[in-house]
Amino acid sequence: MGAGVRRVEVTAEQAGRRADAVLTEALGVSRARLADWFARGLVRAETRGGRRDRVLAKSARAVPGETLAVDLPNDPDPLEVRAEAVDEMTVLHEDEHLLAVDKPTGVAAHPSPGWNGPTVVGGLAGLGYDITTSGAPERQGIVHRLDVGTTGVMVVAKTERAYAALKDQFRERVPHKVYHAVVQGIPDPLAGTIDAPIGRHPGHQWKFAVLEGGRPSVTHYETLEVFGRATLLQVHLETGRTHQIRVHTSALRHPCVGDLTYGADPRLAAELGLTRQWLHAHHLSFPHPVTGEPVSITSPYPDDLAHALAALRGNDAADAAGERD
Repeated sequence: MGAGVRRVEVTAEQAGRRADAVLTEALGVSRARLADWFARGLVRAETRGGRRDRVLAKSARAVPGETLAVDLPNDPDPLEVRAEAVDEMTVLHEDEHLLAVDKPTGVAAHPSPGWNGPTVVGGLAGLGYDITTSGAPERQGIVHRLDVGTTGVMVVAKTERAYAALKDQFRERVPHKVYHAVVQGIPDPLAGTIDAPIGRHPGHQWKFAVLEGGRPSVTHYETLEVFGRATLLQVHLETGRTHQIRVHTSALRHPCVGDLTYGADPRLAAELGLTRQWLHAHHLSFPHPVTGEPVSITSPYPDDLAHALAALRGNDAADAAGERD
């Protein structure tokens, strides 16, 4: 017997997208894991009313009005921490009590139900770290998180003393978190504050939205560079809600470039070679949890974001040259 069925209703916005891409976003499962499920015949399309229709290949396209149904297998416990090699995950800072990693895209902070891809916790175990704190076994040392598709600085506690102090710091919003985001269009004004409550999307359990009665959420932004079709922003979070920057920029009608979940133009993403949102946790600073000394950590842009940025700058330069001609 399997572990149950997960169903995802295909929306009009998802029409024509590959079914595996839709399910990756909806279920938080890696493409590799989904490929295995497709190969085992565990993914099907259902019409309205739950009537079983057809088993899908992973290359199948999503059809609005249908429901993608996955028969979840009884695979090993997804919360088990597996020591693994996580490509491109590097340590940016380390001392006796904490370390900071440069989290790549496609990597979750820790194991969770429905996620069988790589994790920061598993990657650290693969590097030989033996972190034991009072958190849940699968979340050892984790004091904050980044979305699977968001890259950049993540701090991890190595000792119980650092763990408790850092948890308090993040709860009290002490750390200064700076993100860089490339958004579509040009925001007006070029700098400002988005103060809008965020809650779980009423129609999609895996999405969030600006909602009356949601949790207070405040985002500050300023413009670093303007391109013809997009803008590079520096963003400071006053609160730390799930998907906060993605939801707030989408609410302004300037979603992060490449963020198809929150309304970004897929044509621009394809042109720039992006398969995820242009969003990067660029800098993190905080008082050391034990010594009190300032800690300041910066992460460079990963290759996919750097290449997209270069393409935007190149297009701007070409447009300017054309105007001079």
